Amino acid sequence: MTSPGELERTLRENLRGEVDFGAAARALTTMDASNYRRVPVGVVAPRDAEDVAAALAVCAGAGVPVVPRGGGTSIAGQATGVGVVLDLTRHMNALVSVDPAARTAVVQPGLVLDRLRDAVRPYGLTFGPDPSTHARCTLGGMIGNNACGAHSVAWGTTADNVTELAVTAYGGTAHRIGTGWTGAPDGLRELVNAHLGLLRTGMRPGGTAAGGMAAVGMAPAFSRRISGYGGLDALLPEHGAQLARAFCGSEGTLGVVTEAVVRLVEAPPAPVLAVLGYADESAAADAAAGLLPYGPLTVEGMAEDLVPGGAPALPRGGAWLFVEMPYEGGARALVRAADPLDATVVTDPAAQRALWRIREDAAGTATRMPDGAMAWPGWEDCAVPPARLGAYLREFRALLAAHGLRGSPYGHFGEGCVHVRIDFDLVSAAGIARFRDFSGELADLVVAHGGSLSGEHGDGQARAELLPKMYGAEVIRLFGAYKDVWDPAGGMNPGMLVRPARLDENLRFAVLPATSFAGEVARCVGVAKCRMTEPGGPGVMCPSYRVTGEERHSTRGRARLLHEMLAGEIVTDGWRSAEVAEALDLCLGCKGCRSDCPVGVDMAAYKAEFLDRHWAGRIRPLSHYTLGGLPAWLRLIARLRAARAVNAAARLLPVPVPGLTPERALPELAKRPFTRGTGHRPEAAGRGAAAGWPPGAGRGSAAGLAPGSGSGPAPGLVPGLAVTLWPDTFTEYLAPEAGHAALRVLRAAGLDVSVPRGGRVCCGLTYVSTGRLDRARRVLRRTLDALGDVPGPFVVLEPSCAAALRTDLPALLPDDPRAARLAAAVRTFAQTLEEYAPDWRPPRLDRAVVGQTHCHQHAVLGDGPDRRLRERAGLVGELSGGCCGLAGNFGFEPGHHEVSVACAEEQLLPSLRAAARDAVIQADGFSCRTQIAQLGGGRARHLAELLAEGL
Repeated sequence: MTSPGELERTLRENLRGEVDFGAAARALTTMDASNYRRVPVGVVAPRDAEDVAAALAVCAGAGVPVVPRGGGTSIAGQATGVGVVLDLTRHMNALVSVDPAARTAVVQPGLVLDRLRDAVRPYGLTFGPDPSTHARCTLGGMIGNNACGAHSVAWGTTADNVTELAVTAYGGTAHRIGTGWTGAPDGLRELVNAHLGLLRTGMRPGGTAAGGMAAVGMAPAFSRRISGYGGLDALLPEHGAQLARAFCGSEGTLGVVTEAVVRLVEAPPAPVLAVLGYADESAAADAAAGLLPYGPLTVEGMAEDLVPGGAPALPRGGAWLFVEMPYEGGARALVRAADPLDATVVTDPAAQRALWRIREDAAGTATRMPDGAMAWPGWEDCAVPPARLGAYLREFRALLAAHGLRGSPYGHFGEGCVHVRIDFDLVSAAGIARFRDFSGELADLVVAHGGSLSGEHGDGQARAELLPKMYGAEVIRLFGAYKDVWDPAGGMNPGMLVRPARLDENLRFAVLPATSFAGEVARCVGVAKCRMTEPGGPGVMCPSYRVTGEERHSTRGRARLLHEMLAGEIVTDGWRSAEVAEALDLCLGCKGCRSDCPVGVDMAAYKAEFLDRHWAGRIRPLSHYTLGGLPAWLRLIARLRAARAVNAAARLLPVPVPGLTPERALPELAKRPFTRGTGHRPEAAGRGAAAGWPPGAGRGSAAGLAPGSGSGPAPGLVPGLAVTLWPDTFTEYLAPEAGHAALRVLRAAGLDVSVPRGGRVCCGLTYVSTGRLDRARRVLRRTLDALGDVPGPFVVLEPSCAAALRTDLPALLPDDPRAARLAAAVRTFAQTLEEYAPDWRPPRLDRAVVGQTHCHQHAVLGDGPDRRLRERAGLVGELSGGCCGLAGNFGFEPGHHEVSVACAEEQLLPSLRAAARDAVIQADGFSCRTQIAQLGGGRARHLAELLAEGL
């Protein structure tokens, strides 16, 4: 038996690509987007087909199984393995060639689908299959699972769009297959000829071999038969022996695709969207099949339980069909014929995107129940003939209720394919038993309606055990013989499709401890939205992955490493893990994943928890004391009135500050703090002086406030609503100009503004971001004591501080009711004006604006009020999405400068270079303004400053 060490050495000697048997590499590939976990022995990233052949030869010689892996977004467990994982995304990701005239492209297996679509768009072409993971799934993975997507109504499955495949079998033998028997493995033609009758009669779902409905002529074949080797009948002589088509959907169990010739289709130049409203889900499902004769490109369905609170843009109804048509006349004819309860036809592309976003958001909404409980895959994509969909869904809902389970179906109603995530208990023995019982009964229900256990994502481990219910024992034996022809040694992805593992084995939750942190980490379902690399749009997640392209620097990768740290099987040193610390080191703490991740993974919070435990009882990195303790250092400098001396030292001394990167200039300290810069000394507080101001004091009172800092209305204004302007650390000591501008604007809007003493209140952000959570709790308790019973609202100018108060404060002090009250009272500058001065008219600036939306604003606070305020002020243009890259302490820490600059180069800096010469630069975050000043050469200002200048 070859040891892992010997295997690793042999692979290194024979391959030019990377070979990594380390704990981190293995931990990153234990899971895909399913409920399953299998621990590999190592990971290989081959450079080309020769490397693939060498790896398969070495592994076959050692008797070690192999699983090919693309984006790792498989939902049934087929992208996990116990042997060597082949990562085909790192090097084998090229678009080899495009032939627009022939409408074909040659691709490598690791090519992401959207890269292919972007490349052929100038020719008016596209690749028809488009699963929801199109921004990160790979062509090899799509071939392995025979992926479909929303447009398969018009353009079919991946198998319908593949003409040739280059395949390397276990052992290293190369095959080139297409149509005809050329390139077929020995024995395949003979196997087919020996089973012609079975291939003609037994392959339909619920067919005669299974004794199902097709036996009495009630279940015609349909396009979503993905389960098993569902394309095996393509090898029949009347179908021309389509070897490549039959290979699609084999889930890595036959060989490794190293190159593919794919068919392209003409992209409609101006598709039109018709949204049809129906009384309920059943009515929508019953109507879907009747729309197919009108030639739709898509027929997607969803019900109101996936639209919490409703959506104003949707027509009346309790369920909807989203039907895309190639032209407007056809859309309007379809609406007239469909007889919906209500309908809308949308031709404007932006309005279409807004409506499609509602449908796409359903995929994220489905992962959580209304009470916050998680819902899991496992029965994600069953399909039935479209004419049977309404009846099937009614019985499916009844089956859920009978087992006490919940799920919200949606999906490709035009092809009878239903997506659903269900709130299975996959931890307790009773919950797992119920999962198994339900799975068997649901398989029976699908087969009874002539359906396929998988209509899109493959069977993997989730459903392969139940394939005999669908195909019958004779077809299952034929499947086994088909695999044995291609893979006689059984080394390709064993346990999938043929001779499968049980569906309740290898569950990924079984290895986790019963802790709240483990529950948070397990939220990551692995759909890998964090692996998107294309810039543009409002999203932020995941800036470090966009820069490095390494899985360990994605949100999913970090979650997987934390999962394995808690499991203790691969990552064995727990909270002291060097692998986890290294992966989290480049996490910017942007919180983009909190909003952009479909399940709301908050890696910034997980990082803080890890750092807190990782450094417990040890001397921390210097940056944790310098940058992490920034509020205390700045407060001390202000008390000593030493800002000028510190600024001079920073400019003149050649020695960098310990714990800070030498590539960064330090921001200049304000000569006078914000609350001291009003020209008055704060008076001593009366009752409750230690708290910072007396509880119950009148809003015009000077007690505990900074007189002259906006504690009363401007002359000539009727006193308005009282608000409190939060003197955050950045505004107080580094950017007081933003505070003074905000005071001026808020007072001009008729608001009565008070300001707590500088240095008395703090959100604890820097202590949280460096994982000093006990210190953060002390700071936050002191802040709550200082505020007393002041009710708010609290206007927080710095988005990162507002986000910390909104989210970190109640999380760190869950038992203190004051924490929840303060969190609920936090408002941004624009939000305050919109809510509390709705009739105020801002000055018209009528300028182009560029700049940066702060990551924490995007993720936690939202920027809707800011957009509307800019529009009312005549500031035209969009701020950059993504992350500026400085991210508080991140960009000042040693080893981060290169990544910090690369993040800025993704969206922010190009937008500044492309801006008009007279454009104003807005960035509400101090970090964003600093990054712009240091890298972009311009001066960015807070929105309050821009409006104050307009006054």
